[in-house]
Amino acid sequence: MPDHATSADPAVQLQLDRLMALGPGADVLGLDRITRLLARVGDPQLRLPPVIHVAGTNGKGSTCAFLRAALEAAGKTAHVYTSPHLVRFNERIRVAGRLISDSDLAALLAEVLDAGADIGASFFEVTTAVAFLAFARTPADACIIEVGLGGRLDATNVIPAPAATAIAQLGIDHQAFLGDTAEAIAREKAGIAKPGVPLVTMAYSPTVADAVSAVAEAVGAPLFPCGHDWSFTVEGGLLHYSDARGGISTPLPALAGPHQPTNLALAIATLRHQDVLPVPDAAYAAAARDARWPARMQQLGDGPLLRLLPAGTELWLDGGHNPAAADAIADTIERAALGRPVHLVFGMLANKDVVGLLAPFAPFTASLTAVPVPGHADHSPAELADAANRLGIADTATAPEVPTALRTLAARLQSGEPAVVLVLGSLYLAGTVLEGNGELPD
Repeated sequence: MPDHATSADPAVQLQLDRLMALGPGADVLGLDRITRLLARVGDPQLRLPPVIHVAGTNGKGSTCAFLRAALEAAGKTAHVYTSPHLVRFNERIRVAGRLISDSDLAALLAEVLDAGADIGASFFEVTTAVAFLAFARTPADACIIEVGLGGRLDATNVIPAPAATAIAQLGIDHQAFLGDTAEAIAREKAGIAKPGVPLVTMAYSPTVADAVSAVAEAVGAPLFPCGHDWSFTVEGGLLHYSDARGGISTPLPALAGPHQPTNLALAIATLRHQDVLPVPDAAYAAAARDARWPARMQQLGDGPLLRLLPAGTELWLDGGHNPAAADAIADTIERAALGRPVHLVFGMLANKDVVGLLAPFAPFTASLTAVPVPGHADHSPAELADAANRLGIADTATAPEVPTALRTLAARLQSGEPAVVLVLGSLYLAGTVLEGNGELPD
């Protein structure tokens, strides 16, 4: 399913309209089209600064945010390629620390689309080629590349010799593309491993760890898993990291959630197990403080949507959309609520597991209002409300959009105690919320 994209810049929108019209490649993984497309524009993937390539089911975006913050704290500039965007397409491509400009984006999209008109490349493949061209033409010290889907056959997996590769949390998602078991998915994610390039991973179950290890061994990638080559603990309000080079301590991440120390530790381990980009220990403390990753357990500030709710109500946002993310999100919001009632505003794409995501929230959710995900194939609000009822969430309703859901909630909360509202279930939905509250990612 291609990502929808619009722009206020007419030149960018002209090219995005062409991008959205792409067809056959959209739902087929493989490296043939991206390889041919990149060859047409001069193989920019061969001229990138040192690359850190990050895969995973959940946490890879946050890991990239910590990597970027650490490198910048070390005085380095970094290109960053992530997906999807939340509000503006430009968010996907950060060139030497700044979101790509509209003028550069329009020109590069036109160049790639013109060059590959007959290849049938997908939305993501064209976007990847645009990013690599932008990165190859602008000096920087490093590139941070997030895998789009899977790893082995993802369009980003054309970089022959990155400085390091990393795999974040693994779970079940995108089964139609990656396989139905955790082990099959792990093998696909581990497909980013390269000969002689360090592969740094989290700790996994024995069978998943064996699957990753087998892929690394087959290609000759040195493997550095958590619990064997590095470790971390959280004690006394600090993260304590240790590996063969010694230990360091950092503040806990400013990013909310008990899972974020894990992502920070993975970023630290990745940088400390490569020798191309030197990073001083002090940079990791700065990364903990400074890393930002919108729509991941983000408490929204004053803005039009928050003002729809009674004074004292907190409005939170998370784009989590699979069971692997659900436990961490539920744990975070329950802790943040401190006993206050939690109300969900929930929308989800049609190809996602509703019950798997909602189950951890059922024991403490006061109400759920189901909404559509604008512009995307989604579970209908009635389906979502019905699923919530079956899980034991008795107080459910539907609304045509998030602002209406918040207004309806506000009428019920006027005379009650301060509450916590969480908008959940889709990064696309999260984008509309950020835009609606005037909090554009930058």
